[in-house]
Amino acid sequence: MKVKNLAKKFLCIASAVAMAAALMAEPIQVQAAGEVYTSELTGLPISASLKDQRPIAVMVDNEKVALKHFGTAEADIVYEIMNSTANDRITRLMCIYKDYNSVPTIGSIRSIRPTNVILAGEYNAICVHDGGPYYINEWLAKPWSDNLSAGFARIPNGKKREFTEYVTTGEVNNRIAAAGYSKNYTPLYLSTRERESHFLFNPVETLLSTTYGGVGVASATQINLTPAFPHNKSMLKYNANTMTYDYYEYGSLHTDGEDGQALTFKNVILQETSFSQLDAHGYLIYNAIGYMPSTTETGYYFTDGQVIPITWYKNGETAITKYYDYTGQEIKLNPGKTYIGLIPSDAWTAIGIG
Repeated sequence: MKVKNLAKKFLCIASAVAMAAALMAEPIQVQAAGEVYTSELTGLPISASLKDQRPIAVMVDNEKVALKHFGTAEADIVYEIMNSTANDRITRLMCIYKDYNSVPTIGSIRSIRPTNVILAGEYNAICVHDGGPYYINEWLAKPWSDNLSAGFARIPNGKKREFTEYVTTGEVNNRIAAAGYSKNYTPLYLSTRERESHFLFNPVETLLSTTYGGVGVASATQINLTPAFPHNKSMLKYNANTMTYDYYEYGSLHTDGEDGQALTFKNVILQETSFSQLDAHGYLIYNAIGYMPSTTETGYYFTDGQVIPITWYKNGETAITKYYDYTGQEIKLNPGKTYIGLIPSDAWTAIGIG
């Protein structure tokens, strides 16, 4: 079913809500003993020793030959973004990690784009990449932008050189120190951030139908992004056993090359975003700054097999992108990992939700 027809489903959700509510009869409590705090990225308890540590935002090559990826299943947040208008709009993943030292290998890594720098700035994240077009220069020069480019471990894997660069344990710490960057949140960020938590989170896992009384809520077990990302043929499918959305591309479930974990998410956000092409080679920048909240359905939020329409707003280069429900209130995510797909506006009505 295409997005433009999705509204019909919002009136037919009662039976699906009842079934889902039965599964959710005992909400998952977000609790942990010991020295922990609630992560600003996931809403889950993690070590208090990480509280002040900046995340990293790693650019992961999403070409088929780059598979299998390493370390993507451990990311707290994964963005999927059109990397070029060429090559059937191939995407690149931007994986954000708070506890990056616990991930043995991440990659393979590739170049960065202006949109990545803008989005990473929301988190005060240090960008990890291998170069990029000259369009990135003005963004990397911003006072709020730190980046580590190239020079990471080369691991022989039988592929061409551009598919062999990975971030391994300890490299980020060493590179941060060598660059003179702050490993912890910077004073500039701390003085300007709007709040500690990047998203608003429910204290316990909560169905959308519970939050909204079924109003504006539809069932959603399959998200077909192929019309937006035809090269990768990206899809997300709801896994009723894990109550998360599994990520598929190139016709197969995405699994990690290190431990075989499926790339899966408690929360999925689709954000309709226009873009500006920068040259004839397909380089582009998403117009990800400056949208005002409105009644226009410019996004969708999925969790636990359900979906609501949302709007979004980012009012500055380092401002948090906020997502709003039909009442104009900022949405609350369920605790867990989040996928965010920036869907080009010209393909928005073609994506499928079923």
